[in-house]
Amino acid sequence: MPDPVSPFLSTRLPIGNRTLEAHANPVTCVLAGRRGPLKLQQGGLRAEGDLLLVRPGVVHEVALTDQGADVLYLNGLHFPSDAPLAVALRGPFALSAELALRGEPSAVAEVRARLTLRAHKLSARMADVVRAILAEPMRRMSQGELSRRLGLERTQALRCFKEATGQTFRAFKSWSALQHAAALMVCGELVRTAAMDAGFADTAHLSRVFRWHFGLTPSAAIAGLQLNGRHPPANSAAA
Repeated sequence: MPDPVSPFLSTRLPIGNRTLEAHANPVTCVLAGRRGPLKLQQGGLRAEGDLLLVRPGVVHEVALTDQGADVLYLNGLHFPSDAPLAVALRGPFALSAELALRGEPSAVAEVRARLTLRAHKLSARMADVVRAILAEPMRRMSQGELSRRLGLERTQALRCFKEATGQTFRAFKSWSALQHAAALMVCGELVRTAAMDAGFADTAHLSRVFRWHFGLTPSAAIAGLQLNGRHPPANSAAA
C-alpha cells in the first residue's frame, strides 16, 4: 500500500506455512504470529515473541504457530536497534503495529513515523527517483539515470541512495520488482507472466529471488493465501 506521507511502499503478507526456510528480509519488517509466539533463529542467535520487529539483511529461519503469521514489510526505513535479529514490540508501538498489519492506513503511518526518527529525510529528487522505480520496475533504472536525476557523480549518487533508503540501488530495484511480481500473482497472474512483467529473466530467476527474500516458493505462498482465505489489497504485494 502506498504510504500517505512517503514514496515508499508498506507491504502486507499473510503466511500459511509452519516454517520459513533460511532467508534474509530485504527491508525492516514487523512479524506477528496468529496464535502464540514465533521463534527466529540464526546460528546461536534466537529471538522470540508474539510481535517482532525484524532486522533486514540477516539470514534466519522462522518457526511459526499452526495458524501461520502476518508480515508488514516497511520499505525505506533503517532498523532502529542494535539487536542482531529482532526486537519484541510492546505497548503503544505494538498496538499500532497490530493495526498496521490489519491494513489500517493511519496505523501504518504511525509505525513508519516511529521508525523514521533516525532515518535520513528524503530530498525531493530522491523521492522522485523512488517513485519512478516503483512505477516501472521492469525498466530497471540505470546508475547513469540515477546520477542525472540526483545531480551527483555516480559513486556519490549510489552512496546517497543507500543512506536514504537503507538499501543499495541494485537491491532496491530487485525488491521493487519482486513486490510487483508478487502483487500480480496474488491477482491471479501466472508466475511466468508475473516474472516477465516485473523484468525477471524467467520463472526460475523469480523463484530464486522470491525464496531467498521470503523463505518459501511463489507457489507455496499463493497456496497459503488461498488456504487462509486472506488476500492483500491490490496495491499490496504478497510473497
